[in-house]
Parts: sequence; C-alpha cells; structure tokens
Amino acid sequence: MKLILSSGEEFQLDKDESLYNALRRHEEYIVAPCGGKGICGKCIVRVIEGEFNVRSHGKLSETDIKSGLVLACQTFPESDIFIEVPQVSRLIVGDKIAIGHSREFLELFDKMGARPSSLIRREKIKLALPTIDDNVSDLERLKQALNEAGLTLYFSKNFTTGLSDSLRKNQWTINLCYEPVEKRALFAEPPGSERSRYGLAVDIGTTTIVADLVDLSDGRIIDVGSTYNSQMRYGDDVITRIVFATEGGGLNDLKDAVTADINNLSSIMCDRHSIDISDVECATIAGNTTMSHMFWGLNPEYIREEPYIPTVNRFPLWDAGDARLDINPVAPVYTVPCIASYVGGDVVAGVLASQMHRNPEISLFMDIGTNGEIVIGNNEWLMTAACSAGPCFEGSGIRCGMRATKGAIESINFDRNSFEPSIGVVNNAKPLGICGSGMIDAVAGMYLTGIIDQKGKLAKNLNTDRVQEGPEGYEFVFHRDRGGDIVLTEVDIENILRAKAAIYAGISLLIKQVGLTPDVIEKVYIAGGFGNYLDIKKGIIIGMLPDLPEEKYIFLGNTSIAGAYLSLMSEDMRNEAETIASKMTYVELSVSGNFMDEYMSAMFLPHTDISLFPSVRKLIGK
Repeated sequence: MKLILSSGEEFQLDKDESLYNALRRHEEYIVAPCGGKGICGKCIVRVIEGEFNVRSHGKLSETDIKSGLVLACQTFPESDIFIEVPQVSRLIVGDKIAIGHSREFLELFDKMGARPSSLIRREKIKLALPTIDDNVSDLERLKQALNEAGLTLYFSKNFTTGLSDSLRKNQWTINLCYEPVEKRALFAEPPGSERSRYGLAVDIGTTTIVADLVDLSDGRIIDVGSTYNSQMRYGDDVITRIVFATEGGGLNDLKDAVTADINNLSSIMCDRHSIDISDVECATIAGNTTMSHMFWGLNPEYIREEPYIPTVNRFPLWDAGDARLDINPVAPVYTVPCIASYVGGDVVAGVLASQMHRNPEISLFMDIGTNGEIVIGNNEWLMTAACSAGPCFEGSGIRCGMRATKGAIESINFDRNSFEPSIGVVNNAKPLGICGSGMIDAVAGMYLTGIIDQKGKLAKNLNTDRVQEGPEGYEFVFHRDRGGDIVLTEVDIENILRAKAAIYAGISLLIKQVGLTPDVIEKVYIAGGFGNYLDIKKGIIIGMLPDLPEEKYIFLGNTSIAGAYLSLMSEDMRNEAETIASKMTYVELSVSGNFMDEYMSAMFLPHTDISLFPSVRKLIGK
C-alpha cells in the first residue's frame, strides 16, 4: 500500500500502520503533542481518496468528519490512500525562535571579564631523535618530553594508533592538542599549523534547537542555525518522551533524532563557509535534564519517578564521537551541569548569562516554558524550582492553539464597547490558530472588558455574536473562516488559567520559602523565546507575573545559547557554571504541602487575593 501526499510525495505503508506513524517514519513533521496517543486531537489530516479504518474521531465535529478530516494517529489505511496535511497541522520552523546575535554575545563575554580559553590546549613538543642506544618506544619518548614540559596526560588507543607516523612525518616535532581538565591527549598536528579552529555551542530545547558555529580565535559567531527538535515527533513534552524512551523502547530513536538535528545544522553552517567539519574541535551543550540525558543516550526513566533522581547532573567531558556528532570525533563536549530532574543546564546557562549570581541585589530569573523554571537569589545564595506550566502556551491542550509560527495570532486588543477583537498575526499571514502571547493577550483583554469573569467563564448576555455555543460548550470567536473559526473555549481558558496559576504559585512559594516578599525583588529576568513576545502588563493582569513595576522586568532572549557560548569560549565561564550549579538549592514543589494552596488561589483572575495586584485592582475599579 502507498501513502500519497497532496505535495506529490509517495511512501510505502507498513501493514497495520497508522497515518501518523507512517508520516513520522518518513520524517514528515506533524503536530502531535501527545505523541500519537489520540488524546490531543492536533494531528489532523484530510483524506482525499482511499479506504481506511478510524478508531476514534476524538473531538472532530460532524462537519469536520464529512469534509474528510481525521486524526492521523487514529487512522489506519486499508488501501492506497491520498491525503492532505493542512498548514495548521504541519511543524514549520518559524520566525520566533530566539537565537541570539554575535555582537551581543561578544559584548557579554567582554563584560563578564573572562579570559578566552578553549576546551582544547596546544603544546609544541620537540622529541629527542631515537637511536640504537636511545631505543625507548615512541609513546615513552613522548611522555618523557611531556614530563620535561610539566605535563602528564592520558593516551587513548585512538591517539596512540597514529602516533608513530605523525612523529616521523613531522621530524619529531608536533603540536600536541590535549584536554586540560581530564588531561587527555586528543590529536597531534604539524608545528606551525595555521588552520582555523572552531567550536559549536548548542541549546537543546524541548521544542527548538539552536547552534552557534564559533571562531575560537576571536569569539566571532560565524553562523547560527536553528530548527525544531525532531523529538517532537514522539511527543511535545519531556514526560511524553520519557515514557516513549522507557516504556516504548525508543531511547535510541530520541537520541538519534536530536543528534541528526545538530549534525544537520553543523553541516549546513560549515558548508556555507567552506569549513572542514573536522576543524570543529570542541562543543558545549545546554539543555534541560531530560534533553541532556537523551543527547547522551542515558536512561531518563527515573527523572519522572519519585524521588526524581537523574543518572547524571555533572557530566564528564565526553567525546563528540561518543555522542555520534559529525565534528572532530575526539572533540571534547562540555555539558552545562544540571541541578535536578526538572531544572537543567539550560537554567544554569541562563543564570550565568544573566549575571544575577554576581550581584548583591535580589533577582528573579524565569524561563516561561513547558517546565516553568524559576531561580531567586543573588551573589550569596540561589534557590530554584520548576512549576510545570505544561505546553499550553505552545498550543497543546488549546483547541485552536499553535506555536508562534506563520499564521499564529500573537497579539489581541479589544474594543470595550463592541467587544470586537483586533488581532495581530505572525508574518501578517492568514490566521491559522493562536499562540502563547495571543492567549495571554486574549484572557487579559476579555477579563478587562467583562467578556469573562474572575473564574474565566464567558458572559452569555453580551451584545455580541462573538460569544457562541460550540461543540465543547461556550466559546469566543476571534476569527471567522469557512474552514473553521479560531476560538477560545471555556475549557481552553481554564487550561490557560491552570498554566498561569502554576507559574505564579511557583514564584510565590519560592519567594516565601526564603522569607521574602515580592517588593524586595530588584530585577526579574525573563528568558526564552516565548518571553521575548510576552506583554508584561497583560502577564500581570492575568496573574501570571508578580505586580511589580514594569521597569524591573528585563527580557534576555535565549539565555541557554548565550550560556553555552560563554562556556565554549572560556574555562572561567565553565568554572562559574559549575559554581552556580553547586550553590543552587532545589525545591521540589510537587511534594510541598503549600503548593496546592498557592496554586488554587492563583486559579482566578488575577488571584483570589486582589490586594496582591494593586495595578489590576485599579484597572478594574475595585
């Protein structure tokens, strides 16, 4: 049997294979937050021709079903089948990936006052020529020369295999390249070699991957690459992927997916600048604890099981070849240290880039993503927690939710009299759905105009046809389209309230844990791609962010890649990252008796205690 796409591509179908699995097997990206379990209802495709069996239509309406729409994970072809994958179901690399900029990173590096020092050192070694009388082996001769230079190194079989030829080819004088921390000899090169040397800094996000190709001689970022993390084919969030890795036996698939993404990015960047990929001689990786484990192929099973213990927090310097990276196979790879199961190296990298750990003022660092990591502290102490906001702001669990790609409604304003919404769409394209920043704008605007109440319930007596009853109950229409209206349902709004409540409860509990109040916080650093497009005022209105003066909030963009870059460039920065990790105290909110109380109080707009939000109280006149 064949699967034929409207784009003209054809694939062979395996027996009893779902459309979702067939598309995934042939590397066709399709939205599936639940990993193809039939729960999320996002993997919608249209069957144009062919026989098939459907196990479940999920929440598809009768109109949807009559028009040929099915859930790919629940649809099993029984003949050749011709399908169309709608734009809203495709995973497309969008313009909203936060990548960072070369000049900004160089300025940050200079500001940090660190000394440039790569993961690799070079030592010119001149060996005494062997004679009949001086007949020690080549390796012993090299060790003697190194001892005279004050160096003691470990020699791998791979290094030793090419040693005899290298010494004789270069008349017994070589540049020995070695890794200074674990004191490993890596490779030898001719003395006076003038070739350029490069490094790779990588941010492995749950959703996106960003890689910087860096000239190690001066810190210039030669090129930047970004893509979706191909692991998304197996589920949107880390829990879904851990389940797939352990119960589904898919750890190698997940490891191969992320490695292939990085290799593809590095290959494209090197080709673009005529750089031999073997000249990329070191790398740094920053990612959450699960992503770091999956990159190295480590079992993530116990990350999600109480008492939530990862295999590794402080990673040894392993070789690129061990990770199956296509750069120099003996290139040392530094993994930014993790803190706990749900606070990883991306947060440590973020704190490093923010410099909050250097300053006496008390600051708050937030990465508003699926895990919702929070850090509070200063140069004397740091405390952290993860509040598990879930992937709601990336479109999961929201009927018309999507990521911030072309066609996503990203900003919304309301007319207070007519209740008519004015929408802003990514790339000014035709609206396809609503992304995280649009959701926050929507809930804030609907609350201020009286479209929804404090509990997020829609007012049914308004003079507008925007409030209507749909298949899932009452909903508000933001954009009408014959192919399907773009709406937020009351269920969607409740899910948004759950996500914002988790974030605020995490912040509130962490502040109380150290015996402080929000007013003592001098700066709030917001990291991550989503944070760049967040309207602070509206985040406060819905009760997701503390009601602090706007000038205290500072957007930092992708601090994970910034921290990875700093770690690539300097031993000082790597040592500083290790220090941050060692002084950071982790609080497990899931076992805190007070978390649920804080969470339930934050499930209202903006909060059950309106006195915590004086600026919002003023806006609503209470």
